[in-house]
Amino acid sequence: MKMYMRRAGIFGAFVLLIYIIIYVIMGQTTKKSFSQGVTGQDVMQLNRIEQTLNKLYNVLRAFEQKQDAMQKQLEENKGRERKSAEDNFPPVKQQPEQKEQPSKHIQDKKETPIQKKSQKVFPNSALFKEWGENLSEEDQKVAQDLFEKYGYNVFLSDRLPLDRALSDTRDPGCAKKSYPKDLPSIGVVLIYLNEALSVIKRALRSIIDRTPQNLLKEIILVDDSSSNEDLKEDLDLYVKSLEQQNPSLRITRVRHKEQQGLAYARISGWEAATADVIAILDAHIEVHEMWAEPLLTQIKADRTVVVSPVFDKVNFDDLKVIQYFPAAHAFDWALWCMYEGFMPEYYKLNDSSLPGKSPSVMGILVADRKFLGEIGVLDAGMKVYGGENVELGIRVWTCGGSIEVVPCSKIAHIERYHKPYLPDLSSVMKRNALRVAEIWMDEYKHNINLAWNLPFENHGIDIGDISERKKLRERLNCKPFKWYLENVYPKLDPWDNLLAYGGMRNLDADMCLDQGPVPGHTPIAYNCYYYGPQFTYYRANGELYIGGIKSHKYNDNRCLTDIGTKETEAGLFNCKEAIQKGMSIYWDFTQGKELKNKQTKRCLEIIKGQLIIQECSGQRWEIQNIIKAF
Repeated sequence: MKMYMRRAGIFGAFVLLIYIIIYVIMGQTTKKSFSQGVTGQDVMQLNRIEQTLNKLYNVLRAFEQKQDAMQKQLEENKGRERKSAEDNFPPVKQQPEQKEQPSKHIQDKKETPIQKKSQKVFPNSALFKEWGENLSEEDQKVAQDLFEKYGYNVFLSDRLPLDRALSDTRDPGCAKKSYPKDLPSIGVVLIYLNEALSVIKRALRSIIDRTPQNLLKEIILVDDSSSNEDLKEDLDLYVKSLEQQNPSLRITRVRHKEQQGLAYARISGWEAATADVIAILDAHIEVHEMWAEPLLTQIKADRTVVVSPVFDKVNFDDLKVIQYFPAAHAFDWALWCMYEGFMPEYYKLNDSSLPGKSPSVMGILVADRKFLGEIGVLDAGMKVYGGENVELGIRVWTCGGSIEVVPCSKIAHIERYHKPYLPDLSSVMKRNALRVAEIWMDEYKHNINLAWNLPFENHGIDIGDISERKKLRERLNCKPFKWYLENVYPKLDPWDNLLAYGGMRNLDADMCLDQGPVPGHTPIAYNCYYYGPQFTYYRANGELYIGGIKSHKYNDNRCLTDIGTKETEAGLFNCKEAIQKGMSIYWDFTQGKELKNKQTKRCLEIIKGQLIIQECSGQRWEIQNIIKAF
């Protein structure tokens, strides 16, 4: 084919050359004939050109014939080679018919060369346990740096659409519900501290896109003194673009000059709000479709109810949304929040789309703006993070309101791998818990000390000025905490029969009681260090727990037991299990004296560093903290 193309090109060039020569000569001759006429010399010149052209044509024709012969010989050689190949190799099966042009696939392969699989740069990082398989090593380093800074996958967030779709994870019964047309207006407060810009943008986008325009009055962004530069000008520009797109929506920026903590930031948002209802949310969220209407319906029916949506979990690594089912927002005596089942009455209704009563809130809350102000909004004296949600829950319930979790309202919430406020939140959490106890818990306030293993008096932790919050409680005529335990949160063990707690030391051996290896059922004697595995709790009924105490009645504690055989080792079993197995779990104890089992009359003693149960020899024990005389 190429040869024929080349010959056609030569022939075309030759013809073009002839036309040019004739054109030039004839042009000159014609030009001349108008002025001078054609001479004999001109005729001779044309004859010579004609002879020359005839010679050139003969040369070209001879060249063309030679090329034809060479092409014929080449085709004969190829035919012989093809036949030889067929004789020596089996035939190739015919390719199945393709629906697409094969040339496209070939082109794709050329454009996308096979890459060598990248090695994991951070094999022990939580970020790369399930995500980032095909990420380049350079991108892994960038993603890890961002993960360490934010506690979730910002590298991926920056590459996801701001308006990504969320699956409907609500109870099927929610789709059948209808809501009033005349619902109150809502203002959304987003609290953040050094949040990733793309995460805040996605939160804003979801709120605007998935909240009816006639209901969404305002969005208030509260920055608790972030240091990230992109949360200044870049975020301002994005907010301005949203304002231009949504001229009826009011977007307010509140910036703290110094970090104040979550409670204070939420108060700042409440102070800036003007809508009928205020929704106080984290900034690392995405709201689902129809999130607002179920919440506003509950508040329209009762302005004293504080409601919370159900949170779907957004994984910190791959940012996938994991469906969570409705549950009450609860807490333990250290005031760490937790999920818990609703009260039994709820499940008897056999409709999981209905709102359920909850002892507390997880921090994301929606309330009538004025009612929230009437009961004191939040306690500005709470520091940094933790406990403020429990304080609000107790206050709402005891001061005339109630709390509900609304299953038909869903919000997707990123579960951070670590918090941005402090590497260890336990110190501020402990301080905040003591503050809540002193204001709201009456005779049960020392349970906070028990949970944190602190002495009842002179614990040395400054909880700040509580006088104004105590006056608020008195002015609102709030119910006692005992009422709250009996009517709102009966699942919480009141610990009202505890007599003593802390490390338990054998005065003769100068060693302490320790829970020993876990899992396992054998307590040991160990050098005293007065920490978790050595925490003991002695109850008025004679039960002695080692290694901790459970906050809730539905959980079982681990009781020191005399197995009741000739074996001299003590046992450590769940109390109910020990009773079922016929073990003795009740002990007589007096501070500074022996520790004797009430049933077997044998004593717990330490012999040559070994913890044993034997006939009493008078060994003395002492527990760290006495609650009541015994």
